[in-house]
Amino acid sequence: MSLVIERQIAPYIVRSDASLREALQRIDQNHKGMVFCVTESGILEGVLTDGDFRRWLLRQNAVQMNDPVSIVANTNQTSALLADEPEHIECCLNEKIKMIPLLDGNDRIVAVARRRKEDDATWFGEHPVGPNEPCFVVAEIGLNHNGCVDRAKRLVDAAAAAGADCVKFQMRNMEALYRTGATGKSSAEDLGVQYTLNLLRRFELPAETMFEIFDYAKRCGLTVLCTPWDPESLALLDGYGMEGFKIASADLTNHDLVGRAARLYKPLLVSTGMSTDAEIVETVALMRRLGTPYVLLHCNSAYPAPFKDVQLRYMSRLREIGQCEVGYSGHERGIHVSVAAVAMGAKVVEKHITEDRELEGSDHKMSLLPDEFKEMVVQIRQIEESLGADDIRHVSQGEVMNRANLAKSLVAACNIKKGDPITEPCVLVRSPGRGLQPNRKSELLGHPARRDIHAGDFFYPSDLDEQPAQARSYTFRRPWGLTVRWHDFRRILPLSNPGFLEFHLSCKDMEEDYLRYFNEPMDLDLKVHSPDTFEGDHLLDLSNEDPVHRERSIRELQRVIELTRKLKPYFRKAERPVIIASLGGFSRTAALTQSAVRERYGILQDSLDQLDTDGVELVAQTLPPFPWYFGGQLFLNLFVNAQDTADFCKKSGLRICLDVSHSKLACNHFRWSMKEFVDRVAPYVAHLHIADAKGVDGEGIQVGEGDLDFPALRDQLNSLCPQASFMPEIWQGHKNDGEGFWVALDRLEKMDW
Repeated sequence: MSLVIERQIAPYIVRSDASLREALQRIDQNHKGMVFCVTESGILEGVLTDGDFRRWLLRQNAVQMNDPVSIVANTNQTSALLADEPEHIECCLNEKIKMIPLLDGNDRIVAVARRRKEDDATWFGEHPVGPNEPCFVVAEIGLNHNGCVDRAKRLVDAAAAAGADCVKFQMRNMEALYRTGATGKSSAEDLGVQYTLNLLRRFELPAETMFEIFDYAKRCGLTVLCTPWDPESLALLDGYGMEGFKIASADLTNHDLVGRAARLYKPLLVSTGMSTDAEIVETVALMRRLGTPYVLLHCNSAYPAPFKDVQLRYMSRLREIGQCEVGYSGHERGIHVSVAAVAMGAKVVEKHITEDRELEGSDHKMSLLPDEFKEMVVQIRQIEESLGADDIRHVSQGEVMNRANLAKSLVAACNIKKGDPITEPCVLVRSPGRGLQPNRKSELLGHPARRDIHAGDFFYPSDLDEQPAQARSYTFRRPWGLTVRWHDFRRILPLSNPGFLEFHLSCKDMEEDYLRYFNEPMDLDLKVHSPDTFEGDHLLDLSNEDPVHRERSIRELQRVIELTRKLKPYFRKAERPVIIASLGGFSRTAALTQSAVRERYGILQDSLDQLDTDGVELVAQTLPPFPWYFGGQLFLNLFVNAQDTADFCKKSGLRICLDVSHSKLACNHFRWSMKEFVDRVAPYVAHLHIADAKGVDGEGIQVGEGDLDFPALRDQLNSLCPQASFMPEIWQGHKNDGEGFWVALDRLEKMDW
């Protein structure tokens, strides 16, 4: 049977008095093409599909998106009862009817039924388990609380701190579960059974106490699952409102319990330890017939499991049997097997957690300590990142940087006049990789030179273009400028009409006799971008916990301030030059906790108080979560989050340079709304760096070639901070006399920036 019944109906329902806009947004989010309309008490009143809306739209002269969805909803929808047999429910589905609501005895919608698809996600609380979703990490507490409520809560805390998504417990009705009852004699049982019964009778907690622990875990932000070992426990857990259930390996062949759990139509995690292929096939057939969502867990139920018996490759066979996502429930020692399981496609990992492996009980012996569990989660997330996609190979951001530094380019072997043909003797292959790649040499040969080229100059892709980008004068609604270096601003400035120059300094620039480049004042404003890295790989960080590092950062930034003061007389419009700086907040192995971030902001404020900024304005650049520096990729923690950035600016009086590329990368990574990000920080924006962004570390992308919605961003910035200046900050935009900048400015001007 291809039926699946879901009890998590929130994505599929809207109130009948909700607006059409809200209903259409819900349809867009659930990817199912429809929503069901209900009263305040959940009674089904109609259905709205994409087709219903389009047909209604064609009959209207004017549309008000705030009109209630009830005016469009189809009240002649097909429905069934949740209590109906799955075979009857499936018969209601056809090519036209893709999904139907399932009702209780009072016409309230309590579930939806639809056909099962290969790419379905199974939701456990807020966590989807699906082909394109992160691994769902379950911390199995089980009986490792040893009957102590405080220990149970400490384990919940440890799981949350370790980065688990879920904590799982077990519940038994001893009277119903064992033939000897809750207090009966077990002297006739085998030694293993006697040992287990002794532990269970002493460590099992009452249901009400378990519910208290479940509530505590939810307050900690964790999804809660529990293994019912008997029908009575299943009923109690369902009555509590448990969002899904774990079926233990020991109950895989207990079709009565599996069937009862499946008929609740809440998602099941099903362990397959202690079972044969045929037994797994049989249980899968039962769950598919009933239509419940499920995920199978590969498992070896020895405690601890010998490595030779784990057989991770069986996960591929399990996926074939279940026609579902699979995971791994590990009982072996250590974390490496679970991490390997993720590399092999496990979408769920379950491991036991304990405070002390020497505590009484067999589960403790193969459990992970809190620090070990945390390390497992870190490695799982790193493995997930490293898996990537199996489609076309793309050059990563770090490789882009190294390609520019280490690869080869085509360069001119001699002077070439504009219009002269480019011949074999005119071309050499040399480092660095800033120009046209050597594999394009055959395309270059025979082309007439489109410009005067000097010996040693790079050839660029634009040398092959019919219409290469050309500098010109531009018109924008706000002040704009160009990023330059000491050696190139005199050459670039006459090509266009910027209102200011922004000098991007390197540590070597700080050592130059820079005043030799200036002879008379210019009718321009001035901005200076501080180096990020200084001599000896010193990374500027005014929030560093090491006082030695911090003190040097303060000294280096003060040098930048002094340099800016000396430049000011050469810029007639520079009343108070702006200095843009990445003020720090780095960590090397993981992002900082929120409390650590607050401490770093406090350190930063102390550092800022030590700077003499008379005559200049220091602004903090908004930053990406994973910046690239010449020493590699790091984690950034300050000026990444919109709310703590705004809070610090409000408290300190500091303004910011909103780097829209950096902040879009943060929004992509954390799944924040870019619109909401800009809304929060806009009151504190003094200056803008404009470039596109892609993914979580693709910064400085050419305008219009990444993830940013530039027209929407334009309207928002024009409304919230219309006076803020901007300049294009395209990666390697300065090459070929600023070619990347001219492309960006041309595109922005066409968008009416």
